[in-house]
Amino acid sequence: MNHQVENKEQEYQNEKTGLYFFQGGEDLLKHIEKNEDKKGKIKETLFDLFNVKNINFLFGAGTSNGAIPTMAELRQCLIKKLEGSEKEIFNKNDKENLEKTLEILYSGKTYFENNPQTQNGEELKNLTSLIKKIESTIFDEINIEIGSKCGSEEQKKVFRCYEKFYKKVTYRNKDLNRVNIFTTNNDLFNEYVLDYLNIDYNNGFGGGLIRSFNPARFEYIFSKKMDEGIEKYEPLNHMIYLYKLHGSINWIEVKENNSFFNIQEVYFKPKCDKPEENCLIFPTPLKEGKSLTSPYTDLIREFQRKISLPNSVLFIIGYSFSDDHINTIIYRALAFNNSLSLVVFADKDKLQHIPLFNIHDKRICVIYGQDQNRTIHYFNYFVEELIPEQKHNEDDELHKSFMKALDKAMEK
Repeated sequence: MNHQVENKEQEYQNEKTGLYFFQGGEDLLKHIEKNEDKKGKIKETLFDLFNVKNINFLFGAGTSNGAIPTMAELRQCLIKKLEGSEKEIFNKNDKENLEKTLEILYSGKTYFENNPQTQNGEELKNLTSLIKKIESTIFDEINIEIGSKCGSEEQKKVFRCYEKFYKKVTYRNKDLNRVNIFTTNNDLFNEYVLDYLNIDYNNGFGGGLIRSFNPARFEYIFSKKMDEGIEKYEPLNHMIYLYKLHGSINWIEVKENNSFFNIQEVYFKPKCDKPEENCLIFPTPLKEGKSLTSPYTDLIREFQRKISLPNSVLFIIGYSFSDDHINTIIYRALAFNNSLSLVVFADKDKLQHIPLFNIHDKRICVIYGQDQNRTIHYFNYFVEELIPEQKHNEDDELHKSFMKALDKAMEK
């Protein structure tokens, strides 16, 4: 009996320290002994997938982990600010998860507003005040100064990780479509890094001083003229499509807008107070039914459309599969798109509770494990060790060399 216990414990320890790569339930690394050879096998498969025509990434909270507070950490920040009636209402409805708590609070607010005969003016006032405080707390903690030389050490580290990621995935063969980034995060790491790298991106907003949302822009292609003498163009090779499925802290709703949609993208200085306008922080898919309105319906539709295209791959990183509406789209795409490949980087303990991983389908790859005390399904390991290097053209290399020399000159 003791031997059985020891063997199980040893098996568990081996699993915690090894590299695992499953395809359709089959362990592709089972007969490979050395970690370096296992990593080589993973990279070889990823290299092939990175040359698929349509590449999509789905980012969750894990990609900004350490730099942006988790919902549990935001909850603790909020609790310190509460007192009196707000604290009483929060304790009564607290589900130890700000997303679920906000769902309940918004449901209560909607009920009071639509049932005047049962309305308690003071309770509605306190409920509204508490919701505003929760949203302000989220905004304050996420609207941070981000850069390679500013913020905390962890924030700089995450910034550099995003930087390496975009340097590696942006430059693709011109015959392949540009990369699509879907994220449930509402922080601004993607935007700050893309601006820093001078990489063009399309996030559905357009304009000059006033940037308004228009989903038709997702059909636009940024291109350059090949020859002054003829009308011939080619797509920019440094181009990204960015879709923020749960909104962003720099989106606001405006009542008067010369556009079909009342959503604008604005710039907020780091650590500024939350604006009076309804800032579209969107931590829960049920919040005031906003998931049924623009821009969320448009973004979700784009997600569904992109992963339904022939010859597509979806890399999932830092995502916990806790959003049922997103999971349903992934399942539906797998059911209808035979040429869709799915590569999931996730904790094994979490995978066991997800129906997707009980399906032995060759199109589904799962990667997790440890490599010399580094977790291979974390964003930083994926970026530094597993993403294949892309070839850059001479113009891009010249520009990067110039910018690097300029940065050094500016430091002196």
